[in-house]
Amino acid sequence: MATPGLGTSVPVWLSEEDLGCIICQGLLDWPTTLPCGHSFCLRCLKGLWITQRAGVRGRPWACPTCREGPEAKPTLRKNPLLQDLADKYRQAAHELEAGPEAVPAPAPVALQKRTTEVIQELTKLFQQFVDVVKGLQTQGPRLGSGLDNELGAPSSEEEQSLSSPTPVTSNASEKKIREILHNLKEIQEKLQGSVPRTDAPGEQVQEMPSSSLCLLPDQRSPEPRKASQFALYAISPTFDLGSLSCSLEVSNSCRTVTVSRCLQTYGWSPERFLISQVLCSEALSSGQKYWEVDTRNCNHWAVGVASWGMKRDQMLGRTMDSWCIEWKGPGQFSAWAMMKKTDLCLGCPEVVGVWLDLELGKLAFYSVSDEERLLYECEVSASCPLHPAFWLYGLSPGNYLEIKQVHPRG
Repeated sequence: MATPGLGTSVPVWLSEEDLGCIICQGLLDWPTTLPCGHSFCLRCLKGLWITQRAGVRGRPWACPTCREGPEAKPTLRKNPLLQDLADKYRQAAHELEAGPEAVPAPAPVALQKRTTEVIQELTKLFQQFVDVVKGLQTQGPRLGSGLDNELGAPSSEEEQSLSSPTPVTSNASEKKIREILHNLKEIQEKLQGSVPRTDAPGEQVQEMPSSSLCLLPDQRSPEPRKASQFALYAISPTFDLGSLSCSLEVSNSCRTVTVSRCLQTYGWSPERFLISQVLCSEALSSGQKYWEVDTRNCNHWAVGVASWGMKRDQMLGRTMDSWCIEWKGPGQFSAWAMMKKTDLCLGCPEVVGVWLDLELGKLAFYSVSDEERLLYECEVSASCPLHPAFWLYGLSPGNYLEIKQVHPRG
């Protein structure tokens, strides 16, 4: 097979993860490549090396991915090829999000003709209606106050629907109005029938192993339980400062976590996440637990649970001991369980309710801001305690997630 020449454009499918930095979880910005071959944002890598100090085997310049530390501190240079790819991906993603200009597609000839005929017939009937009303107006002296009431503020006894007009006219006029209204109804049905019906796209579900059964809302026969029924099991977990990434900071109450505008100088710890994630202190090992997370002030986030042993350089849901739902923008809502992704064709929930039943090994996510609806449910392993877990997009300073106090709803 012939190889494309240098001037040939070949489409290549890339995801944000292919050109992402595991430290900030964003697209590479001024990327630099270490001798081991892994690449990171220059600013992120320098900041991490400053905060982790001891590093690996006394070498603070170890690679965050493979933990390989060269004898001497490597010289960091910009990788122009990766920068060019990241810039092109960023531009393509921006154009895709903006969407093409809305240009209405031409309707089929038969549909255009049918619609034109319906509009013409509808116009004719409305003109007949106007003529009848004008005729009724000339009968004002004989109609008494009935017509005045109908045109003004009718009493409760005089309020009638269009399909049953108040009998203030002659029998002939009333019959004519009923006939026109009947014809108008038929025209309305024709007009509705001329519009092609577009079914909502179905949810895309990847095949899951039997050990991790994932059921989507439309596959469940029973109605999801409302959040008010979970209030008895509600907890208010707090963020663990030891696992907190240096790109995050928490409030005094430890219930709000915010993307910091600069890397924090927390003391190095093997428990600390290298990317913008954090666990809660509470270790959940038995019973039923429920908590709610306000996501309205965060553009990109993930909410879920993980074991304390989750690797600190891995993303939530991409390990065998973490589960989550993840919002990365319109059309990028998904769930992650057992390292498998399931696309969720739903809007962004303002408040996420997390229901964890450790007796049955079940994890469920609900949208509970306006109406309670099930977003996703899966099985979890209860072999070790689980902690509430969170991820925030590292390139959006000021974004924050808040653990809410749960109150019963009526």
